[in-house]
Amino acid sequence: MWRAIDEERARLADMLESLDDSQWRTPSLCRDWTVRDVAAHLTLAHTGPLSATISLVRAGGGFNRMIRDTAIRQARLPVEEYPRRLRAMVGSRRTAPFLTALEPLIDILCHTQDIARPIGRSHPMPAAAAVAAANHIWARSFPFRARRRLRGFELSATDAPWRAGAGVRVEGPIAALLLVVSGRPAGLRDVTGPGVPRLADTFPPHGSGIVA
Repeated sequence: MWRAIDEERARLADMLESLDDSQWRTPSLCRDWTVRDVAAHLTLAHTGPLSATISLVRAGGGFNRMIRDTAIRQARLPVEEYPRRLRAMVGSRRTAPFLTALEPLIDILCHTQDIARPIGRSHPMPAAAAVAAANHIWARSFPFRARRRLRGFELSATDAPWRAGAGVRVEGPIAALLLVVSGRPAGLRDVTGPGVPRLADTFPPHGSGIVA
């Protein structure tokens, strides 16, 4: 997992170095966040316990609000800082408080798509890493609540050994299904099956409000 995290951080740093001003300002797949905000969020993966506690208090105890607010504050840095800071993380095994390696794996896989897709960049996702991330999201209720939100659907990857849920079938690449289980409607464009029309109704009406 850490090797995949290192590789994806380095690949994203390469992409960020190629962005122009308009691309930095492009709305990402995360509601209320620009591409710049998402990049800023990813550079906060080494936040320490004291800083995280202070940020949570400032956000009134709200998890998503804390994540959103810290990214917006970090987004005041010059854009050159984001690829530099991502590269500085390569080789590190630090995580934010109470997290395992799976959380930064989910972060880098999903948030890279949050950046790449709105600016029209193709960024293939490593399948084995995506399977590990999807399994972790499905097994846990917080913060994505995937099993509850997607009750009544059977999700099946067409390019990797991954299947979850029971019910009406939805299938597609594991990268698309990872976006679906993490609350991102952008994954819908790459999936097929009789469950797709109903699947669209499981997302918030104004796009993903999930920033984790």
